[in-house]
Amino acid sequence: MKTLFWILAILAAAVALMLAAKHNAGYVLLVYSPYRIELSLNLFVTLLLAVFAAGYGAVRLAVHTLNLPAYVRTFRQERRRDKAREAMDDGLLAFYEGRYAKAEKFAAIALESQEAPLANALLAARAAHELKAYDRRDSYLAQAEGIGRERPEPRLMTQAELLLDQRDFQQALQCLKELQATTRKNLAALRLELKAQTQAKNWDQVLVLVAQLERRDAIDPVQAAQQKISAHQANLKRKQQDLASLREYWQKIPAADKTNSKIALAAAQAFLAFRECQTAMEIITASLESHWDSDVVRLYGECLGKDVLKQVERAENWLKQHPQDAALLQTLGRLCAKQELWGKAQSYLEASLSIEPNAGTHLALAHLLEKIGRADEAGKHYRESMVILQQPTDLATTFLTADYRK
Repeated sequence: MKTLFWILAILAAAVALMLAAKHNAGYVLLVYSPYRIELSLNLFVTLLLAVFAAGYGAVRLAVHTLNLPAYVRTFRQERRRDKAREAMDDGLLAFYEGRYAKAEKFAAIALESQEAPLANALLAARAAHELKAYDRRDSYLAQAEGIGRERPEPRLMTQAELLLDQRDFQQALQCLKELQATTRKNLAALRLELKAQTQAKNWDQVLVLVAQLERRDAIDPVQAAQQKISAHQANLKRKQQDLASLREYWQKIPAADKTNSKIALAAAQAFLAFRECQTAMEIITASLESHWDSDVVRLYGECLGKDVLKQVERAENWLKQHPQDAALLQTLGRLCAKQELWGKAQSYLEASLSIEPNAGTHLALAHLLEKIGRADEAGKHYRESMVILQQPTDLATTFLTADYRK
């Protein structure tokens, strides 16, 4: 509709000009002695418009001619930029396709064209890293360091991640330390540092980082729990050289973590190494009252307090809640055997074997039968234990069996 309006307006203007020119009787007299030129007004106006158009065209042509080198330079720059962008796009796609050699090649082309140089240097470094070309990777990272002096965070994050993948956690931690000096650590940096500290076995720092990530709701609860368990287990194992340090560390562990069965098991084993049976028993009892775990209850039989009969009574109360727990029945059998309650011990051990055949239970029953003069039956259980030992077994059973064999 708008186009039709303009067409009608132009036609109307042309008709108006035609009518005005037809009835125009004016003329123009140009005198330049001794010459005299007389023109109609219509012709003069037409010539004047033609001269103006020709002059305007000439000026425009001259300007374009003078600016032609600049136009050519701009055109070439745009062309190079387009090619660089295309190379960068191809490099990214090749990297995500897993074609790392092509990704490095395209990123290097884009880098030479100075198109997004920092991004392309980091892309080329990642591709070279995947190709195990660590010298080229370090060269690209050095270029990125020179290019991104004003913004080192992307280079430091990339370098830390690649070094961690190479298992060079010390250098990775150094990069993260530099990153912390330049800016506040983001979630990605915290996760990287957690991975590096875990590889470096800096368990105290691992616990700090897990707590930070939990406060920011940036870590899966299951993963956080596993990280804390691993850190506490490793620290408890390290503290086995000094009882005072072990006690101090155990007091610092949060109450919620103390009842975790794996942490409690590690702590009890550490205290048992110092023959602190009463402390170990308290730890195990608190853990079992909070979260039942068969591996922990096996160790309960190793923690002999001052009143073993009270331990037996407590274990029998647990048996009311867990009547089919083979580990608890085995523990009860061993405790009764230590109190020379031979009949109860035998019934508990046999009940445990009826639920789950176990090398440690067979050995405990064999020892018991030897003590009450039933050597033939004891030999049968010794043979059964050897058969089970030749099969794959869990770690707790292996340690328990090793204790009996000693």
